[in-house]
Amino acid sequence: MKIKVGIVGATGYAGAELVRILSAHPGVEMKALVSQSYVGQSFCEVYPHLYKHVPQHCRALDVPALAKECDVVFTALPHGHAVPVAREVLDAGKKFIDLGADFRFKRPEVYEEWYKVKHEAPELLQKAVYGLPELHRDEIKKASLVGNPGCYPTSVILGLAPLLKNGLVDTNTVIADSKSGVSGAGRGLALGTHFTEVNENFRAYNVGAHRHTPEIEQELGGLAGQDMVISFTPHLTPMNRGILSTVYAKLTRQMTLEQVRSVYEDFYRSEFFVRLLPPAMLPQTKAVAGSNHCDVVPVVDPRTGRVVVISAIDNLVKGAAGQAVQNMNLMFGLPEITGLDRPGLYP
Repeated sequence: MKIKVGIVGATGYAGAELVRILSAHPGVEMKALVSQSYVGQSFCEVYPHLYKHVPQHCRALDVPALAKECDVVFTALPHGHAVPVAREVLDAGKKFIDLGADFRFKRPEVYEEWYKVKHEAPELLQKAVYGLPELHRDEIKKASLVGNPGCYPTSVILGLAPLLKNGLVDTNTVIADSKSGVSGAGRGLALGTHFTEVNENFRAYNVGAHRHTPEIEQELGGLAGQDMVISFTPHLTPMNRGILSTVYAKLTRQMTLEQVRSVYEDFYRSEFFVRLLPPAMLPQTKAVAGSNHCDVVPVVDPRTGRVVVISAIDNLVKGAAGQAVQNMNLMFGLPEITGLDRPGLYP
């Protein structure tokens, strides 16, 4: 029996990547592709690369119908829009995975402070599981509601998790510097993502104020067992997809590179999607493009006593749609790598 899937926001970049991945998933039947802008149009008219792979047409949002005919509903919507869909789907006894920000936070006041809207279902936050499988696999398996992580947080958290879990870095010294491709801004039109604004340009934005900051702090604090405040600076780069994060922190004791790498090897030993690269092979966005992998390498700087961790993901796959499918597999008892166990594309 195949899992019946509905996707709300199917024609955004993350939604379309979800459709692409699920079109080749052996355990899935896509029942509903919901789009506000393309109702009635063939999905492959919107995304021609899926011609002969996705025969469905885009539908208008009908939440009762989704809740009735689907086993799981994904939403890839701007913040604040997933809650009413989640309520009805969950009330019908079905599963729900949100690729937006509405169910990532444990405390509604944090969401409201950073996203400037009232959370309309704070009681659901108690049921929601943060969907980073490498940290919360057992909870995800039992969950009916999953808040899929943001792209920047995925890269930063996976990069630093082994050190924080083992108390090996000073939690007051964490600095995360991340660069993202333009697809991370979504498919909507905006001056800042026009070709002539982005091409041959490289800029920081939302310095000290990016909405992913509290999400990163929440999960890093959980690993460290204490509240954390970090410095996080995102940058926009003139490429389509990918995130490269460089994370800096002061070691709590003198350690060799071999000792630090041993911590990473133990932490990620059984993780298919996190690849600890050899020391001479630093992560790069092109090596993970189109894949659900996160490539990680720690570097020890003995001169400063710092560890520098570099991680790379595809922001639309491990940073969004691929991770959502990884969560779905866990929630339905499928092998976690089903539909995702392929390398990326190169060049």
